[in-house]
Amino acid sequence: MTRDGLRIQIIDQDKRPMFKLSSTKLEPYAAEILKKLAPVINQLPNRLTIAGHTDSLPYNGVDRSNWELSADRANAARRELVADGYDEKKLLRVVGMADALPLLPDAPTDPRNRRISITVMNDSAADRVLNPLNFSSDKNSSVTLPLPAATPSANASPITPSSLPNSTLIEGITGTITNPEDIAPALPPKP
Repeated sequence: MTRDGLRIQIIDQDKRPMFKLSSTKLEPYAAEILKKLAPVINQLPNRLTIAGHTDSLPYNGVDRSNWELSADRANAARRELVADGYDEKKLLRVVGMADALPLLPDAPTDPRNRRISITVMNDSAADRVLNPLNFSSDKNSSVTLPLPAATPSANASPITPSSLPNSTLIEGITGTITNPEDIAPALPPKP
C-alpha cells in the first residue's frame, strides 16, 4: 500500500523483465499477466494510474530518452489492458517514470527494473489528481518552495490577484514584475 492506494508491480515469478532493452513491446509473458489482471481490476470502482519504468541504462534512440521510452511502455500496458476488457474510462493517468523509481535500487541497471506498475487509487489520491487546485482537500500535502528575490527597477509594475486572470486561484499572492523573466511574489503568511 502507498499513500495513493494499492501499487501493483508487474513482474513475473521467474523475475524476468517485462520489456526487452530499449523496447516498448510487452514480452509475451508480460502481456499474459496483464490479460489475467484486466478483468480483476475492472471489477473495482477505483481509478488507475499506469506507470512505465526503465533501467538506468541510457536509451540510444534519436531525440528520445528513458522518459519517452517509459511513457511509451505505460501506454503499451494501457492498450493491452483495454484490449483485454479493462474500461478505459477508469484510467486516470498513464505516466513514464524513466529510472526514477527502480524496483531494485541497489541494481539500477538490472533488467527487472524495466516494468509496469499499476496503482489502484484511493479516493483521496484520485481527488488530488482530478482537483489539483483544491488545496483544502489535502491540507497535509502542501509544499512551500523558496522564490528568487527580485531587484525592483524603475519600470516595475505591481501585480495583484485582481490584475491577473483567474485571480481566485492565486488569491493572497502579490508581487512586483521587474522584467518578464523575474517575478517575485510575496506569499501570504502560513496560518
